[in-house]
Amino acid sequence: MAIAMAGKWQAGNLPAELTSLIGRRGELDQVRRACRRSRLVTLTGVGGVGKSRLALRAAADLRPEFGGGAWLVELSPLVDGSLLPHAIAEALRLTDQTTRPMVEVLAEHLYGREVLLVLDTCEHLVGPCSATVTTLLDAVPGLRVLATSRRPLEAPGELVFVVEPLPVPPAGSTGPAIGDAVSLLAERAAETVPGFDLADQDQEAVGRLCRRLEGLPLAIELAAARLRELPVARLADRLDDRFSALEDDPAATAGPPWHQALRTAIGWSHELCEPAERLLWARLSVFAGDFDAEAVRAVCADERLPEADIGLLLDALADESILTWLPTGAGERYRMLDTLREYGAGWLRHLGEEERFKQRHREHYLSLATRGAAGWLGPGQISWYDRMIGEHDNLRAALEVALGAKDGLPALELAGTLAFFWYGCGYAKEGRHYLRQALDLDTRPGPALVQALWSDGHLAATQGDADAAEARAAEIELAAGAGDAYAVSCVRALRAMAGVIRGNLIQAMAESEPAYASRWADEPLTIARLVGLYCRAHALTVDGRITEAVAVLEDARTLCDRCGEQSMRSHGDFLRGQAELGAGHLDLAVTYGQAALRTKRRLHDSFGIGLTVDLLALAAGAAGRAQRAARLLGLAQRIWSTHGQAQASVPALVAARKACEAGARDLLGDNAFVVAYRTGFDSDIDAGIAYALEPEGEGLPNGLG
Repeated sequence: MAIAMAGKWQAGNLPAELTSLIGRRGELDQVRRACRRSRLVTLTGVGGVGKSRLALRAAADLRPEFGGGAWLVELSPLVDGSLLPHAIAEALRLTDQTTRPMVEVLAEHLYGREVLLVLDTCEHLVGPCSATVTTLLDAVPGLRVLATSRRPLEAPGELVFVVEPLPVPPAGSTGPAIGDAVSLLAERAAETVPGFDLADQDQEAVGRLCRRLEGLPLAIELAAARLRELPVARLADRLDDRFSALEDDPAATAGPPWHQALRTAIGWSHELCEPAERLLWARLSVFAGDFDAEAVRAVCADERLPEADIGLLLDALADESILTWLPTGAGERYRMLDTLREYGAGWLRHLGEEERFKQRHREHYLSLATRGAAGWLGPGQISWYDRMIGEHDNLRAALEVALGAKDGLPALELAGTLAFFWYGCGYAKEGRHYLRQALDLDTRPGPALVQALWSDGHLAATQGDADAAEARAAEIELAAGAGDAYAVSCVRALRAMAGVIRGNLIQAMAESEPAYASRWADEPLTIARLVGLYCRAHALTVDGRITEAVAVLEDARTLCDRCGEQSMRSHGDFLRGQAELGAGHLDLAVTYGQAALRTKRRLHDSFGIGLTVDLLALAAGAAGRAQRAARLLGLAQRIWSTHGQAQASVPALVAARKACEAGARDLLGDNAFVVAYRTGFDSDIDAGIAYALEPEGEGLPNGLG
C-alpha cells in the first residue's frame, strides 16, 4: 500500500517549466486576481491556446499564498470519471484503503488547510469534475480550484476566464513584425534552427504566418518546428495555399477562425510528416499519459512499421513537436499533447485500425502485468514498483478497453494479474473498483476467476473487512478446479486474515497450519503462503508464545531471502519487532522495527509505515521514554489519517496503542503529552520518519521481563 507523504505540504507538485512562457502578462494578472476573489476559476478556450501553461504559471505565482501548497491533477489520461477523486488523492500523495468514499476522505484530509488544486484538462469529465469540485468546496473552506477545460464546469460559483490566442501583427503593417505571437515563433524557431534570427527573415511573411495561425501557441510551435526545412516565406505561402483550398469546404470553415487555424496547422503538419511518421502518430494515440520506446515497439510495430525504425521515428516526431521528449530516472519517455492525440486518434479511426491497436495496447500491458507478477517476489521488486507506478495511466487505459469488450475474460485476467500492483503499490480502492467490474462481467470458473477473487479478498482484508475476505474465500472454493493447490492456499490465507482482524486466534492458527506445514515445499513462493505464515506468527505473539512466533518468522525470512523479496520480508521484520517487544527485548524490537520502516519507506507503504511507527512508539513507551512515545504516536496517527483504518482494526494492535497512549500521558501529564503528540502529528512526514529512524536501541533493556 503506497503513499509518498507530504507532511505540511509546503511545496506541492507543480512541475518545472521546460520552456519559457511568452506574453500573457495581462492574463496572468487577471487569473491571479480571479483566484483570489473566486474559489473556482475555470480557464476555457480552444485546444492549443495555452490554457494549461497559463494555469500552471498562475498557480506557481500563487503558491506562496497557500500554506497547504499548490497541486496539479492531470486529468487527460483519465477515462472513468468515478476515479476522479482517486486521481486527486494520488496527486496529493494521499492513500486511503478503507471502504469509505474517496471524496469523503479527500474532504477530511484537506479540511483546515489552505490548498490550491489545479485540475488540468477537464472537458471530457465535466460532470464528475463539477460534482467533485462542488462537494470539496462545500466541505473545505480553505480550498480553491483552478481548472482548465474547453467548456465550463457549470459548477456553483464558477468564474469562467476565456483564454484568447496571442496578439498578432495587424494586416498591412510594413515595419518589423512584432507581438507575442511573433515572439513565440522567434523563440521556438531559435530552439530548433541553429543561428535563427528573426531580423533576417521576411517580416511580411512572419506577420502573415502568425495571422494565418490566428496567434494559437500550439499552431505556432508546430510551424516553428518546420523552419528547419522551409524558410518563413515558403512556410507562409504553403499555409496560404492550404487555407485557400479549404475555403469552399463548409466543414473546414465552420466555427471561429482559430478552430480553423488549429485544424489547418495540425493537418498541414501531419501532411509534412513522412508516411511512417504519420502512421506512428496515429498508432501512438492509444497510449495514455506518457510511454517508453519499448511499449511503442510492442504495440505499434508491424510489417509497415518495423521495430528497428521505431526509435528514429520517435525522435523525428519529437523534433517536429508532435511528441514531447521526457528524460526520467527510469529512462526516456514520450508524451503527446491532447489536441495532437485527438488528431492521431481520428486518423487511426479513418484507417480502420483503432480497435486493433487498442487491443494490442491492452495485450502489451497484460504481458507487462504478467511479468511484473512473476518478478514481484524477487530481487527486482523495487524496479517493478517504480516501473508499474510509471505505467499507471496506461494500465487504467488498458483496463477500460478490457472492460468494454464483449468477452469479460480479458478484464478478469488483467485486473486479477495486477493483484501485486493493487496491493504492493498502494491502490487497494482502485483495484477493488476494477476487480468488481471485471467480476460482474465474467464468473466462469477457472484460474483467472480464482486470481481475481483472491486479489479482491486480499484487498478487502487489508481494508479491515473480514466479512468480504471470507465471502471471496467461499467463492474461490466454488471457482477452483479439483486439486488446485494455489486456490486452496488463497482460501486459507483469506480466512486466516479474517481471524486476525476479528481477534480469533484459534481461526488464525487453524487456517495458517497448512502454510506452515508446507513452508519448505518445492514450489514457487506466493503472497498467500507468506500471508499464512505471518498470520500464524501474529497469533502466536498475541498468545504469548514468543519463541514459536520467532521460529515462524525466521522461516519466512529465509523464504524471502532465497528469492530476494523485500516487501513481505519487511512485514516479517515488523512482526518480529512485535514479538521481541512482547518478550521485553526492547533493543531488538527497535532494530527490527526500524529495518521494516526503511523498506516500507522506499516502497511508500503507508499501511506498513503506520504499523512500524506504532511499534517504535510502543518500544519507546515500554522504555519509559514517554515524550518520544507521544511524538511517535502523533506521527503514526498522521499516517493513519492519510491511509485509512488505523491498525487495520486488529484488536491486539488497537489495544496496544491505547495502552501506550495512556502510559505516556500518565508520565508526561496532559499538557506535555498533547504538545509532544501534536509535534509528531504536525511534522513533515519525511522528517518524522527520519526521527523514528534515529538510533534508539542503545541502553534499552534486552531481558525477559
